[in-house]
Amino acid sequence: MSQYILSIDQGTTSSRALLFDERGQHVATAQQEFKQYFPEDGWVEHDANEIWLTTLNVCREVLQDYDTSLVKAIGITNQRETTVIWDRKTGEPIHPAIVWQDRRTAAFCEELKVQGFEETINKKTGLLIDPYFSASKIRWILNEVEGARERAEAGELAFGTVDSYLLWRLTEGKSHFTDATNASRTSLFNIETQQWDEELLKIFDIPSALLPEVKDSSDDFGECAAHWFEAVLPICSMIGDQQSALVGQACFAPGMVKSTYGTGCFMVLNTGAQLIRSQSRLLSTVAYRVNGQVTYALEGSIFVAGAAIQWLRDGLQLIGHARESEQLAEQVGYENPVYLVPAFTGLGAPYWDPNARGALFGLTRDTGIAEIVTAGLQAVCYQTRDLLSAMERDGAEVSALYVDGGMVVNDWVTQFLADVLNVNVERPAIVETTALGAAYLAGLRVGMFASLEEIRKLWALDNRFVPALDRHTADQLYSGWLEAVERVKSQGSSATG
Repeated sequence: MSQYILSIDQGTTSSRALLFDERGQHVATAQQEFKQYFPEDGWVEHDANEIWLTTLNVCREVLQDYDTSLVKAIGITNQRETTVIWDRKTGEPIHPAIVWQDRRTAAFCEELKVQGFEETINKKTGLLIDPYFSASKIRWILNEVEGARERAEAGELAFGTVDSYLLWRLTEGKSHFTDATNASRTSLFNIETQQWDEELLKIFDIPSALLPEVKDSSDDFGECAAHWFEAVLPICSMIGDQQSALVGQACFAPGMVKSTYGTGCFMVLNTGAQLIRSQSRLLSTVAYRVNGQVTYALEGSIFVAGAAIQWLRDGLQLIGHARESEQLAEQVGYENPVYLVPAFTGLGAPYWDPNARGALFGLTRDTGIAEIVTAGLQAVCYQTRDLLSAMERDGAEVSALYVDGGMVVNDWVTQFLADVLNVNVERPAIVETTALGAAYLAGLRVGMFASLEEIRKLWALDNRFVPALDRHTADQLYSGWLEAVERVKSQGSSATG
């Protein structure tokens, strides 16, 4: 009889629960979207209670046809950097969750740069100074919510990224933990010493009493309360979603790189035990920590990927469903004169320009829905080349890119990726790699999988996309993208392209 891992995949636009068996096969899924709030230009918020309730709902739904005694553990993977501060007694958030995409702290981040803190923060955390990361969001809540700073200093409040908040709710306040990958995205965690850093806490003016304890990505995080799922289930992994996809893709060897296409796009290169300092404005980060051993990574972050297609669907109502985009792109082809730069909340790597805003270029009287939708798909591929070029400048030699996420079921996108990047694009048989990574790490903790090497052997190829476009044409198309990006960058951007 099969045994299962329940994987919670809490993302930016939906909460999902998936069951995997001992062979890493995906056997059941439930998903529920939740509301996005945009109270001001560049602000993005979630209702943390709604995140919790949708997570609880999808877990119950996915378990309803299974014997919970066969579920050996829970793994949690989550949208990173999104910041929640809650009351330790009630579990109630004191402010809406501030989402990773949110740019409200851009002015404060500029102040830190002017004061000369960028080198210190980068050396300790591997990150740049940017509103993307959690620390400036924490500071904003403490300063803007009445009484919050005093309550935090008195130990009455708790901070966490979404993994910590879900863990708190599942264990009814018994566990206040995070893992090294999520900690590494806060701008408060020293990725060399693997500790919260006193100097960083002082720079951001954040009391240490707020912070969770940091554990391995595969570890004992506590047990969920019995009444949630009519069983006491151990929680045995927590890991940020992009690092989880790296694990789910079995990219365990230094030099292997994956790119995940969800709300945003995130390319992560395994650098092994070596902490590589990027010269191309990429991030140095923790890939995963198992048995106390840290594996590092280089990461490039694109803020808008699938979110652009969601905008075309819901905002402009150009399409009724994301799957329609493939057929439209096939009609238009590669040589599309329209460029969409989806800088809705600024530009991520390698530009790091929080004040840039999105734009459409190349519109003519003949431009129609098909061209605009195709431009949305191509923008994701062009942004991926931005990241790959930056990694190559940092010394990476990439011959294959392992892809996952909702967008890569689109064959047109994956083929255009291969053509514009000039590398093989490998799509796995199981594209649910983000949820799978958390499941693997939980299974590793409870002995369902013996080692990372055993997990590596479970990876299987669905399709390989080989470059077929001549380099001159690919370079011309990309050159048009770079020109479009230059036109949306804000004055004073310190970007390198």
